[in-house]
Amino acid sequence: MKKEKLGILGNVLMIVCSIVIIYPLLWLLGASFKSNNEIFTTQGILPKEITFEGYVKGWQGIGQITFSRFFNNSMLLTVPTVILTIISSCLVAYGFSRFNFKGKKLLFGLMLSTMMLPNSIIMIPRYIIFMRFGWLNSYKPFYALALFAANPFFQYLLIQFFRGIPRELDESAYLDGCSSVKILTSIIAPLAKASIVSAALFQFLWTWNDFNNALIYIDSVKKYPVSLGLRLSIDSDAKVGWNKVTAMTVLGMLPCVILFFIFQKSFVEGVAKSGLKG
Repeated sequence: MKKEKLGILGNVLMIVCSIVIIYPLLWLLGASFKSNNEIFTTQGILPKEITFEGYVKGWQGIGQITFSRFFNNSMLLTVPTVILTIISSCLVAYGFSRFNFKGKKLLFGLMLSTMMLPNSIIMIPRYIIFMRFGWLNSYKPFYALALFAANPFFQYLLIQFFRGIPRELDESAYLDGCSSVKILTSIIAPLAKASIVSAALFQFLWTWNDFNNALIYIDSVKKYPVSLGLRLSIDSDAKVGWNKVTAMTVLGMLPCVILFFIFQKSFVEGVAKSGLKG
């Protein structure tokens, strides 16, 4: 009986916490269908009169730059970054989890230690390097950081999963004449699909919503991603059209939400089996 009461209490607490977490999202969705005046005169989630003014005028963007340009820029920034991150992270994780070489423990420790560095410390050195390369006002800094596995979180995530794959599979593949690259692409990667999907979703979410790095490296409005486009729409008019801002915010969230629901099963499995839960 006591366990049943605790179970009911736990469910009630989960429901209450879920409502608290989801309420701002529901309010944002409702506000996107309200007029600008109604947002400040009503407190309810549902609009008294549904209007698509926020979506129509919001999509028109700022000046001659529509939000379709901002979304296109975000895709050009995010998709290659995710692909390069997965390729480089798989190679690094495969090396640390499957091969023994001199200085392996030292290099692994150095890699993990970089996770403790706050972004504010490495921000200036990175900016100076990319400035000397002439890569500012482009997406090259993001591509370069992804290509050279600059975020150790993804390598650690994949290393934990790769270590759980039996080495006997590697030995059998070697006997069949497979190379190390073939083993990674044909055996390790397919078995680690859930973990790779988790890493890809994390990187997509972080890059798509990235504001600080985009603001630092990109100074042309024509190359702004959605995150900077939303901020620019607030500053463009003397009177802020909050219904336009909320509408574009909802659209800006959709790619991340859609991808999460499509790959939800793989995402949860990947996080759980990589030892990052709890």
